[in-house]
Amino acid sequence: MLHLSMLNWLKLRFKKTPANSKPRIDFTALKETLGYDLVNEEFFVQALKHRSYLPVAQENRIDSNERLELLGDAVLGFVVVEHLYRRFPDKDEGELTNMKSLIVSRAILAKIARALKLGDFLLLSEAEIKSGGRKRASINSDAMEAIMGAIYLDGGLEPAREFIEQKVLCNFDELISEELHKNFKSMLLEYAQSQSLGSPSYLVHSVNGPDHEKEFTIEVKIQDDVLGSGTANSKKRAEQLAAREALKSLYII
Repeated sequence: MLHLSMLNWLKLRFKKTPANSKPRIDFTALKETLGYDLVNEEFFVQALKHRSYLPVAQENRIDSNERLELLGDAVLGFVVVEHLYRRFPDKDEGELTNMKSLIVSRAILAKIARALKLGDFLLLSEAEIKSGGRKRASINSDAMEAIMGAIYLDGGLEPAREFIEQKVLCNFDELISEELHKNFKSMLLEYAQSQSLGSPSYLVHSVNGPDHEKEFTIEVKIQDDVLGSGTANSKKRAEQLAAREALKSLYII
């Protein structure tokens, strides 16, 4: 109930319709791409508007998609956690959190956005387009969250839930399997060595639980900086999760 109340509060805060003139977007194609019948197109204009599209002299970036991205992140998190809670009644908080972080990661959202060809609809500056912005992972994942926020404002929680279930959770098993089999430690090592930073070090931060069911929390450092931590029932898995968090903090995934 508390989370729903927070979503309702956010909805009121974000409800103001953008006042900008409407840029050219093929809304018929967008409706087909999203599988959602838009009511207020202005919400979706804003969701697709990257900050680079705004005039250079415009310091106030309220009209970019960043506010809707924040709202969409909250909606996505709620829907995913609710799904995991109902589907896995035997999983503890740590396991559910790890699964959630995999599903809502930038890499996954960018992959889904690219599959939908959401980049074709993005409003970007000419410079951003020329530099490959339509395919950039960060821009695509941010736009995906902004679209979720727009659907929530436009139609409420149920249409947003349906969109997330159809576009994200429908491939849940495949996404989880793919992410679990990635070697994040190797990716982090490769990055650190390419930047002449040496090798990452993994340290046991804490060990909790009985002997037959221990839970390890591992921190990963590059030089003297802690870049991530992970908790799992084995050191090997905790190290992978820590490396993954480090890669996220470095904006690599």
